[in-house]
Amino acid sequence: MERRSFLQKAGAGLAAGIVASPAVSQQSTPALPDIKWRMASSFPKSIDTLFGAGQLVSKRVGELTSGKFQIQVFAAGELVPGLQVLDAVQSGTVEMGHTASSYYVGKDPTFALGTAIPFGLNARQFDAWWIHGGGEALMNEFYKDYSVLCLPLGNTGAQMGGWYRREIKSVADLKGLKMRIAGLAGEVMIKVGVTPQQIAGGDVYPSLEKGTIDATEFIGPYDDEKLGFYKIAKFYYYPAWWEGNATLNAFVNLKQWESLPGEYKAALQTACSEAHTWMVAREDALNPAALRRLVAAGTQLRPFPRAVLQACHQAARELYQEISNKNAKFKKVYDAMDRFQRDEILWFRVAENGYDNYMASAEANSAMTTKAIGAVENR
Repeated sequence: MERRSFLQKAGAGLAAGIVASPAVSQQSTPALPDIKWRMASSFPKSIDTLFGAGQLVSKRVGELTSGKFQIQVFAAGELVPGLQVLDAVQSGTVEMGHTASSYYVGKDPTFALGTAIPFGLNARQFDAWWIHGGGEALMNEFYKDYSVLCLPLGNTGAQMGGWYRREIKSVADLKGLKMRIAGLAGEVMIKVGVTPQQIAGGDVYPSLEKGTIDATEFIGPYDDEKLGFYKIAKFYYYPAWWEGNATLNAFVNLKQWESLPGEYKAALQTACSEAHTWMVAREDALNPAALRRLVAAGTQLRPFPRAVLQACHQAARELYQEISNKNAKFKKVYDAMDRFQRDEILWFRVAENGYDNYMASAEANSAMTTKAIGAVENR
């Protein structure tokens, strides 16, 4: 009897525990709030890879939060001008923005280090520096002064050196050139005789068409083709020594970020990471065909002469020293990045460059062999 009584009491207690569990769970896991944010982009909808990365973030955040955290994306000019996105985020006009940190070097040259600097890191090296080399902590310490947090949101990879009405055969050919180029690259260009102009993406074509500028840099074949620069300036130079990578940035208002539930922070970080990878992969996938189309349309592809690269490299080093001498914030981040880059170059020279250089020469030899065989067979 005692044994039967014990089992009955134990069973009742177990049942009570099962019934009570949901109530405890509901009390400890409150429902997540519905939140709607606005993201101001620095990019027009026509630049679908850059603008599209912001759209992808919006889509993925919604999916990851069952639609409870929504982010509406606005193209350049719809809420604020493309070059005023940081100001809008800092003031709280919008909760976040998608832009390039380098657009704001007029506030402080340290901003350039969050996107790209002349003769700086390539795309993979930048990611390595940001994630494992202390870059994230250094830059967000700086961005905190502007009440924003930064998450990398896209990378174009190494860009092209731009469109020119005339050939650039020597450093002398740069003197007096009016070029759409901004940031620290523009300051380097001043040192070699160029007159830089900062012009928003949507205004570049008419400026080139009217002769207000003689040359322009933008991104790469896929994006440049759609803007039609090849119709006016036929000489297309490479590489963009000022953008060996171009990391784009999600700037989030710091107070808004801190108010987000942890689950929403994780969703936004995950979405930005996905879009960051998506962008450079899409650029790499679409640029080859676009470059072929441009050349077929009459574009003259040209490498920058080595003397031009050397003169610009020397000018860049001089500029960094000048800025470091009067800007402690810039010096702190730049010195760390420079040390990291020196190690990265040693590594890339061994494996990456060795492999890439061989494959490039092997492909060239294969093409020549195929052409020669075809000529013989057609005799």
